Amino acid sequence: MIKLDSTDKKLLKLLQEDSNRTVKSLAEILGKTTTPIFERIKKLEKEGLIDGYAAKLNAKKLGLKQTVFIAITLQGHTRSFLEKFVSQINDFPEVVECHRISGTFDYLLKLVVKDIEAYETFIVSKLTLIPYLGSVQSFITLSTGKHTNELDLSVLD
Repeated sequence: MIKLDSTDKKLLKLLQEDSNRTVKSLAEILGKTTTPIFERIKKLEKEGLIDGYAAKLNAKKLGLKQTVFIAITLQGHTRSFLEKFVSQINDFPEVVECHRISGTFDYLLKLVVKDIEAYETFIVSKLTLIPYLGSVQSFITLSTGKHTNELDLSVLD
């Protein structure tokens, strides 16, 4: 694991807030020149601390108004079952997150769809066709109190 200094942490925080900032503006905020900031960004990318850059879209304004969390138990727990399940889930564009979890369930999916009818279509025409699927429990999101992709870097101190 790479050791981050305070400038690295501030830089990562700024990039999380707005990855569209120029190297020049980042350098100005951090009180540095552009070359060392550019080099730090490249180092953080090379080390894999920065996975990529993306625009954060507003799902509701795009017409994707329903978020559903789906807890899933598989019928078997062999490596083959787990790999096949994840492979199939990766083919479903409605699924924006897939987590293997501990506890009662094996996986937790986050689904973003147009509406409740689209959710039902997903369940009937995609999810339930997975042959080794055990139980499925869904949690319909009524509202979202917090939605961020920013990591709290202060815990690294």
